[in-house]
Amino acid sequence: MDSNHLLTSTCLLAGKIMMESGSEVYRVEDTMNRIAKSAGREDSVSYVTVTGIFLSFRQTQHTQIENVGERSINLEKIVAVNQLSRDFAFHKIDLPQLYAGLRKIEQEVPVFSKPLQLLSAGVVSCTLMYIFGGTWEDFLATFLIGIIGYFLKDFAHDYLKVLFLDCFIAALGIGIAAVLAVHFGFAYSVDNLIIGSVMPLVPGVAITTSFRDILAGHLISGLVRGTEAIIVASAIGVGIATALILLGGIL
Repeated sequence: MDSNHLLTSTCLLAGKIMMESGSEVYRVEDTMNRIAKSAGREDSVSYVTVTGIFLSFRQTQHTQIENVGERSINLEKIVAVNQLSRDFAFHKIDLPQLYAGLRKIEQEVPVFSKPLQLLSAGVVSCTLMYIFGGTWEDFLATFLIGIIGYFLKDFAHDYLKVLFLDCFIAALGIGIAAVLAVHFGFAYSVDNLIIGSVMPLVPGVAITTSFRDILAGHLISGLVRGTEAIIVASAIGVGIATALILLGGIL
């Protein structure tokens, strides 16, 4: 692999990892351009969208495109890419080492185990329920329903592979579990249970990133991410409403 091709592949790989991990568009473009500049190419031109990355050099006739796959939130990967790009800028590593490091980040950066994710979802649910004005009587039930909701989202995402349907199914399960918990006397407020349990599903990071992209001038990516967040929120709302309609008679 010649140096120009290696540089292009490295910049695109760094951008792809950051975009798939939930980074802002302006941060991705800045990182790609800094890598190119540190390699001695100050004529780089990058254009990043939510679904694709374009990179070219003004003195060449070619443009490289990288597809952005499924997007998630993984701040650990973003931090790792930023650290590698800084090391390259300060000449602590060379270009082949940077590319190898990025490949390692893409393939080997661990995610939290499923049990820990479920436990965290339960903790987030019950603590936020209490912060939002809930009572201790609903604390344990919210913890358990938060775990159920996150499990349903994870299961639907892995096996159904239909965008936004996982949030609907999770919200539907949360709504049904909340109504049943109150009906059988395990908790006292359906509203408190639902408000707390849906918190792990709310696309707060996507909404924040959308506004930051818009304020940075990346209107297309900002609007796309904002629209995606609105659809997720709508799926959650429809799921809860469906559960209340189905079981409204036992409240």
